Formats: sequence, C-alpha cells, structure tokens
Amino acid sequence: MAPSLNAALAGGASRLELVGYGGQPGEKDSDSRRLSLKRAIAVRQALIGAGLPANRIDVRALGGVEDNGATDRVDIFVKG
Repeated sequence: MAPSLNAALAGGASRLELVGYGGQPGEKDSDSRRLSLKRAIAVRQALIGAGLPANRIDVRALGGVEDNGATDRVDIFVKG
C-alpha cells in the first residue's frame, strides 16, 4: 500500500489522514479513544517506516465506530 500512497503524495495530494477506531459502536470514552489513537499511530509508524514523509500524515482518533464498519480499523484518506 505504501508505494500507492507515495505515488498519490508525489502526484499532487498534499496529506494523508489516518482515522482510527476502537471500542463498541458509538463509544467515545477515553479508553475507546486511546485504543483508536494507538491503532492509528501504529499505522502511521508503519507508513513512515515504508518511506512516507512523517510531516504529511495526520492522525485522528474517534473511539467507537458510527457506521457498520469493523470496530478495529484505521481508515486512510488521501487529501488535497
């Protein structure tokens, strides 16, 4: 996945946004947010290790999901 994301950044995208989720649907307590942050940071570190620029990766922690998606995921968005 890293080569595709690097190509997107080189092709004009300005940033990557990582959105982490953790906990049961709708949970927003500190434990859920902490877990979602930990997941998103782990993905960020893996992407940096694969050569993506750290200064172009943003991280958000949302706690429990509010959609029908998996509760243990990190979504990656290409912005810009």
